[in-house]
Order: sequence, then structure tokens, then C-alpha cells
Amino acid sequence: MKKVSIVVPCYNEQEALPYFMNAITEISDGLESRGKKIEIIFINDGSTDQTMKLIKSYAQKDARVKYLSFSRNFGKESAMYAGFCWASGDYVAVMDADMQDPPSLLPQMIDILDHGEYDSVATRRVTRVGEPLIRSWCARQFYKLINHISDADIADGARDFRLMTRKMVDAIVSVSEYNRFSKGIFGWIGFRTCWLPYENVKRVAGETKWNFWKLFLYAIDGIINFSKVPLSLASWFGIGMTAFSFVMLVYLVVRKLMIDDPVSGWTSLICVIIFIGGIQLFCLGIMGQYIAKIYMETKRRPHYIIAENNIEKESRC
Repeated sequence: MKKVSIVVPCYNEQEALPYFMNAITEISDGLESRGKKIEIIFINDGSTDQTMKLIKSYAQKDARVKYLSFSRNFGKESAMYAGFCWASGDYVAVMDADMQDPPSLLPQMIDILDHGEYDSVATRRVTRVGEPLIRSWCARQFYKLINHISDADIADGARDFRLMTRKMVDAIVSVSEYNRFSKGIFGWIGFRTCWLPYENVKRVAGETKWNFWKLFLYAIDGIINFSKVPLSLASWFGIGMTAFSFVMLVYLVVRKLMIDDPVSGWTSLICVIIFIGGIQLFCLGIMGQYIAKIYMETKRRPHYIIAENNIEKESRC
């Protein structure tokens, strides 16, 4: 009998949890009737509402429900990592509690893995109905960019919602870096992945925790974590500006010798100085981002701190 662990990161999801629990309970009952053993692991990522109270009530009524509660909000990446560390299933799924990751897809995903051809079934949205146009456009450009400049294979519209074999989950856990970008890690470790397209689903209740600015910073983290191109870009900026300066120097000397033009222009000179100064600060900022990542890695702080849980076994991490 194969065991399926369902990892559900939660941060202030008190409005959506009842809907999710009803849906996942129905799906779990159906899977158990097909010979699967189910484990539902809620990761309470420092919620400040009634999320943890609801999770505990579910755990009292259903022995399949397990939980980890963080001492504070460590972020979704840490919550997913914790779930992977504590999950004991032969298959491990990760999905959001807001119902944008339809639980109804789980049986189909399990059937695909059961055939043995793939190590992972990952979902991707084929539409972005209900999402702001500028946000959708930026998301598409991000996927194009990161696939072009890194070795992380990320499909356009990819979600964190996926089902993986134990072998693949163990590989993810072994990538224990502090600065995590799971979409990139999923692609970087390889393994055979089946992409399952589905129509975009709106959040069932509550408000999204991801505004445009947070998504932008998350995208920057992903690029820095999986590509050295920004560093190369800084170097090429320096080479380009040096070459341009040399050409302009030659031009000004020749102009002075041939037509005796003193070359006046205080305004243009200041503009050039400001432009070059901006390029220098931009390049320093890129290097600063990489140094900051190194700094956080060398501290070797834990990805998360657990305040309470009801899981008897030990973590794999």
C-alpha cells in the first residue's frame, strides 16, 4: 500500500481552510478506497489569525491530519522545505490551501506516477484569467528570462502544486541551501516530469499574500539563486563603458588637433558623470546581492523553528 503525504503551507488562511479541508477530505477518502494511505501535513507558517486553531480541530477529528507550527513567519519556501523533511509518504504532494491548486487533480496525478514512467507530476496554468494584465505579462517575461540565463527548467505558468516520488523528494531535501527558490530547485535536480495543464482557479476565500512587489523580489531571488549572468552583466557594463570612454577620448583629442575646438559643455559633462556613476552603483548593487546571499548561507541558520507539532517521527533534515 503506497502512502501519499500532502504538504499544505498555511499563512493566515482561516477563511479558505474550511473549503480546502472539505475538498481534501473527500479526495482522501476516495484515494483510501483505492488502496492508498493518506497523510495531510499542514505547515502553519506563523499565522496571526485562527489558522492554527482550525488545524488543531481538524487533527482532533481526523488522525490523518498532522501539523507543524512555526515560531514565526519564515516564508513559504521554508514551509515547503519543512513539509518535505517531515513527510513520510512514498509520494509527496505540495499544494496551497486557497483552492487555487485543485485537490481534484490529485487522483489523476497519482495515476500518472503509478505507471512508473515519471518521477513527478507538476501543474501549470494555461490561462491567467482574473489576474492583472501587467502581472501576467511580467510573469511570462520572467519565465522566458530565467530559462534563458540559467539551468533551471521552469515551464511558463508553473505552480508549486506537484506530486513527487520519494526519490525526488529526498533529492530536494538534499539541496539544503538557505536561500531557496523551489521552482528552480525542482527543475535543477532533473528527474522525469509530466506537466499537467489546467485552467486558472481563483482563490476561494481570503486575500492573496503575494502582491506585485513581493513577486518581483521573489523573481529577483530566483534569478540570483540560479544564474551568474547578472555578475557577467556587471563585468560587461564595465568593459563597455571603458571602451566607450576610450573612443570618446580619441575623438576629442583628434577634434582638438584638427579644428581647435575647446569642446565646451558643462551640462553634458555632468550628465555623463551621473550616468557612469549610476552604472557603477547598479553593478555594485548586483554584487551586493550575491554577497548578501553568501552571508546568509555562511550563517547556517535553520530554515525554520518549530513551536509545536503532532508528528511522532523525526525529521529527515
